[in-house]
Order: sequence, then C-alpha cells, then structure tokens
Amino acid sequence: QVQLVESGGGLVQPGGSLRLSCEASGYAFSKYGIGWYRQAPGKERELVATIDTGTRAMYRDSVKGRFTISRENAKNTVHLQMNSLKPEDTAVYYCYLYLLRDWWGQGTQVTVSS
Repeated sequence: QVQLVESGGGLVQPGGSLRLSCEASGYAFSKYGIGWYRQAPGKERELVATIDTGTRAMYRDSVKGRFTISRENAKNTVHLQMNSLKPEDTAVYYCYLYLLRDWWGQGTQVTVSS
C-alpha cells in the first residue's frame, strides 16, 4: 500500500523560508516521478512542482526561482524548499504520486503571514 507522509509546514513571515518533506513507502520510490500540489481556501488544488526519476524538475510560474524540489532516493523522500515566501503561498501542500491511480498525502499547512 502506497503511503505519502508530509511534514515541515508551519507559520512563517513573508520573505521567510520553509522546507517541506514527503516520505514515501509501499512502492519502488526511485522508479517514479513525484510532485507537490497545494490548495488554498476556496480555490482548486494546483500543481506546484514535479521531479522525474532523476533531477529534472518542473514548476508553476508563480514559484519559479523561489521553490526547489529535490529527492533523496536513499530515504524515499522528496523535499520542497520554499524561499521568499509570499502570503499567496498560503495553502495546504500535498505530496502526489501517480502509480496506477492518484495517491495523495494528508497534507501539511503552510501559512505566510506577518
């Protein structure tokens, strides 16, 4: 059974940084791409970043240059380093995997506020 467990969310001031982590289990982590989505109150869930089985990453335009996705295959973990955070980054952040179906973590809250 695939499991995705996020951590690292919290409250941060504008301009601050957070590092999210997602620990995966139940499948061959290194053989699949993985990504992060987010959902703000009253808005649809949106793709933030993805990484393939290597180091190729893709980002939504609004986070380019501020967020970095990376993976540690030895730890079955994907990270999202978020710098220069803005209030509009406030959302619940979800780890996402497609393996025969959609798999989601439980989400971690990120709040950017002064």
